[in-house]
Amino acid sequence: MKGLPRLLAVGLLSALLVLVLGVSLVQAKDPARSGSVVVGPGQSIQAAVNHAKPGSAIIVRGIHHETVVVHKDGIRLVGKGAVIKPPKKPSRLCPPSGFCVIGTQNSSTGKVSRYVKNVTITGFTIRNFKNFGIVALGARNATFIKNRAFNNDEYGITAFSSIGTRMISNTTSGSTEEAGLYVGDSPHANATVVGNNSYGNEFGLLVRNATHGRIAGNNFHNNCLGTVFVADAPGPAGAFTMVGNQLRNNTHVCPAHEEIPPVSGVGVAILGGHDVSITGNTITGNVAHGPSIAKGGVVVARGLGGTPPKNNSVIGNTILHNKPDIFWDKSGSGNRFIGNRCNTSVPGNLCGM
Repeated sequence: MKGLPRLLAVGLLSALLVLVLGVSLVQAKDPARSGSVVVGPGQSIQAAVNHAKPGSAIIVRGIHHETVVVHKDGIRLVGKGAVIKPPKKPSRLCPPSGFCVIGTQNSSTGKVSRYVKNVTITGFTIRNFKNFGIVALGARNATFIKNRAFNNDEYGITAFSSIGTRMISNTTSGSTEEAGLYVGDSPHANATVVGNNSYGNEFGLLVRNATHGRIAGNNFHNNCLGTVFVADAPGPAGAFTMVGNQLRNNTHVCPAHEEIPPVSGVGVAILGGHDVSITGNTITGNVAHGPSIAKGGVVVARGLGGTPPKNNSVIGNTILHNKPDIFWDKSGSGNRFIGNRCNTSVPGNLCGM
């Protein structure tokens, strides 16, 4: 996706952060003594992060125009009515983003050589960045909880090449070029996506080339596509459980751009994914209002590069008032459609199974 190539270069600079960011922290407590610091309006969040010891809590109040880069373990950023907006000068260490949680990459292989661990970001409103509201690259057990990411053009809250990411009770909207929530390029993602509200994006949730995770109790609505699992080079996507979610009225129209074809009117799609379990969800009113690569409440089909879907289960869902309720292109093997409450399908016998 568009932001990733630029982001990969950022990881190589993470070891230089403390040397480069020499900003001052005004009237803040010493984290070495108290274990926490309060950052108010006009003060620098980045300075607090630079001075903090691993495990410190940083409490932020007010409006801040900056990009905050975190490369220390255990940092906990807590917003108390805090709003993050783009700075006048973009950060040299991260593409235009509110928060960047970045590990270290091997310069020759591009793989993560050191994960930044146990970072928490909670309670912030992040607005109007061109790339990401919050992005993790090379993070382990990062937790993003009760944040609001609005009108960040490409992604609201994202995790690349990360393990154990938790996205809980966030609201994302206005990422019209990509996804409100994203988990990608993570062969051992073990991600938890629970209780989020994602609307007005191209994709409510995009899982791309990532495996293992749980998606539960979310509301994906009024996007072009609610949730999509995409498996193509460089890796597979699958082994996710999706239960108890609302996927409704994803009728917006998104035209083709870059490698993404036009899309509209899809609740949840498995494009080349494997071992995805979709159970006990309510999927309603997903009707295309324009051209789309696929249409339907539930779509199971080949990936964009031709990868067939395998061993996916669509069981015990309410799938109504979509056009059609279930669509399967008959590719792949081991895909099951059992006990769903639905009326229309392509081919025509899937609701009766």
